[in-house]
This record gives sequence, structure tokens and C-alpha cells, in this order.
Amino acid sequence: MKNTITRSIAVAALTMALGVPLAGCSMSATPAPTPTPVATISASPLLTAAETTILDQLIAYPDSAPAQVSSTILTIPPGVATGWHFHDAPMYAYILEGTLTVTYETDSGTVEKVYRAGEAIIEAVGTHHNGVNNSTAPVRVLVVNMGAEGVANSTLVP
Repeated sequence: MKNTITRSIAVAALTMALGVPLAGCSMSATPAPTPTPVATISASPLLTAAETTILDQLIAYPDSAPAQVSSTILTIPPGVATGWHFHDAPMYAYILEGTLTVTYETDSGTVEKVYRAGEAIIEAVGTHHNGVNNSTAPVRVLVVNMGAEGVANSTLVP
């Protein structure tokens, strides 16, 4: 009998403990908000863990000054060239639109490479080169320079 009384008191106490906090709650006529569906995120790697430039040079960042990263979208009209130039620091390029033909002056002679929309490269460092849009449509290139304070992103060859 003592267990029955103890059990009855415990049930009553539990009912009071749960019932009292809920007594102040009222049911709302507003339905619960519909959860926003989670969008699926996709990734399309453009360049993965590159260790060398387009001419197989090891990538090395300037350490003479604080690092600086800058980006630009170049638009090269049909028939126009970039002019001979070189880079003193690594540069990532992604061809957004069109086709760009680049000629490099290397120790073993000239090398010509053609880059098309959707291609990503790490440009040659310290090597003279010239890009030309030989097509009838503009070329658009996303350029990301990974240099240092005081280091020019691009230097024209006189």
C-alpha cells in the first residue's frame, strides 16, 4: 500500500510539473513555418593543387614584402595583343570567354599555347610572353595576381 501511495504521489507530482508550465501556452492558429529546403551546392574544380606554372616552373611566392592578392577581368578585343610582358609573381588566369593564343620566349625557343573558355592556368613567371586574340569575338580572362607589396603584377618588355 505504501508503494501505491508513493507511486500516486509521484504521478501527481509529475503531472503538476509538466502541466503547470504548459498551462500558460495556447495553441496558435498560425501554422508552423515551412522549412526552407537546403540547396545542393556543387563544385567544379578549375585547377587543383598546381605546383608549377604553364611552363613547368615551380611556383614560388615573393617574400620580400607583405603579400598582396589582386584580381582583374581583362577584355581583349578581336585582333588585339597584350603586348610582350612578364610577371614577377605567380598569376592565376581563367578564360571566361573566347580563345587566347600566347607565345612564350623560353631558353629553348618560342612556345605557343592556345587557351579556350573554361581553361585555368598558372602563368609563367619571369618569362616574356604575348597574348593575342586571333578570333572575331572578345576574349575575357579573370586574372588573379598573387604577389607582394611593391612587386608589379605585370611588366611590359621595352
